[in-house]
Amino acid sequence: MATIREIAELAQVSVGTVSFVLNGKSEKMRISQATQKRVLEAAKELGYRPSLSARRLRSTEDKEIPVIAILWTLDARTSLISRFLQGIQQKSLLKDGLFELVIQPYENGKLNEEESLLLGTRYNGAIIANASDKDLEYIENNNFNVPIVIYQRQSDKYSTVYVDSKKTGSMIAEKFILNGHSKIGLIIPTLSSQAVDLRTIGFKEKLSEHNLYVESSYELYEDYSEEGGYRAVKRLIKENKQLPTAIFFLSDQMALGGIKAFNNAGIIIPNQVEIIGHDNEDFTRFTSPSLSTVHLPVEEMAESCVRLLLEIIKHKVSSSESVKFKSYLVERSSSL
Repeated sequence: MATIREIAELAQVSVGTVSFVLNGKSEKMRISQATQKRVLEAAKELGYRPSLSARRLRSTEDKEIPVIAILWTLDARTSLISRFLQGIQQKSLLKDGLFELVIQPYENGKLNEEESLLLGTRYNGAIIANASDKDLEYIENNNFNVPIVIYQRQSDKYSTVYVDSKKTGSMIAEKFILNGHSKIGLIIPTLSSQAVDLRTIGFKEKLSEHNLYVESSYELYEDYSEEGGYRAVKRLIKENKQLPTAIFFLSDQMALGGIKAFNNAGIIIPNQVEIIGHDNEDFTRFTSPSLSTVHLPVEEMAESCVRLLLEIIKHKVSSSESVKFKSYLVERSSSL
């Protein structure tokens, strides 16, 4: 296995410089971008794998405790990370002392800047959540020095834990069709998300099977937030003389804002417009009316991600296992 000294020789820098770069202290020590790049490329070329046990792992009865990182995007979806962590905690995975956990935020579309994935310098395995299309392309085109599990995305190369999002979209479209709707709307968050895209595709394909479609003025894109949902509905009301009688919001947060806008306009839910959201966040029970929504089994998926990653780390399974969960509709007062 390559040593720091060998990396220093190949990169033509000091051993100290290599140590600072590999330990994430480049900025603090004012090491230039060019030097950082040279060190990282040398480490990658030599196949450097640091001994985390020397720095981060504690030993208990001669057993090394792996460090697992959760890479989660810095956007509105941070609201779901609490459920993800609850899923891990409730299943006693942390209490059992099977691993140590770190949270590593990253900017959507900039997963390539997380150098530890390539070098394995901070953790023994990673769960990557909310990857954009650009992030997925980066993942598929690289070989990482740490095992990874991708949450709520699909991959032919790496292990994944996900819900069949296309089937979810189809399920909600079928619900609207059975309720006799022909004027149907979609409110979609403006973010790069394979899961969101698949929900949209599944929804539209099921409608097309019944010779129905979403009119262009009934399909709105807005920020993934309560404010985004509120603005979308305000536009919908302003720009259409006749409103859709059913709307699928592809996030609960947007549905919350949408309900507020409909209530302000005196439009009665579900008598005049049936609404269904997605995720089954805790607040959906307390909206007025309470929000019907697709249950995303975040807690169960979180446990599965961790268990699968631990098995990969221990070489019990291959690095390309996939676990698929089912979603279901939680019917409340906003739907018929």
